[in-house]
Amino acid sequence: MRGIIFVFSFLLISSAFSQDYGNYSSFLKIRLLDVRVKKTGPYFGIQRGRYTVPEVGIERQWKKIRLGTSITHAGHMGFNYNIKHNVLGYDLGYWLKPHRVGLTYGANLFYRTDFDQSKVGIAPVVGFKIWVLHLQTGYHFLQRPSDFETNTFFMAVRIGIINDRDVDFFTRKKKKD
Repeated sequence: MRGIIFVFSFLLISSAFSQDYGNYSSFLKIRLLDVRVKKTGPYFGIQRGRYTVPEVGIERQWKKIRLGTSITHAGHMGFNYNIKHNVLGYDLGYWLKPHRVGLTYGANLFYRTDFDQSKVGIAPVVGFKIWVLHLQTGYHFLQRPSDFETNTFFMAVRIGIINDRDVDFFTRKKKKD
């Protein structure tokens, strides 16, 4: 088995280096594989702050996978409902994960209503995503939060279920001088 892997690796590497690259600087510009993945699916979560609020929504992720780094962008929209105080909320957000392992950074634009009054605001969020689990913390900035039964400082745990995945493979072309 190791012999087959060695022969396959040798053939792959030798075919990549067998092309005529001219000089050393262009020799370093070997065609590298660039993979882009789009993932879409629902998420289910719970937001905990002063109040416990269940969340449901949909998320779309765009991920660029490269040899050195990987970057993920995501947009989501969903709703939550505080059953005890009859407060309905809608969230529209974006987050970015600039490395393979590390924190996610983002912001949510939100709308909250108790069916008598409504408020709009923004919430910067910082989180950590591993596999399907995304833990976020943030602060809802809204006008006069004391007269409204909604979370200001919060933590949210979401489980994303990917049901649509699209993988595209690209090769970087050698630049012509």
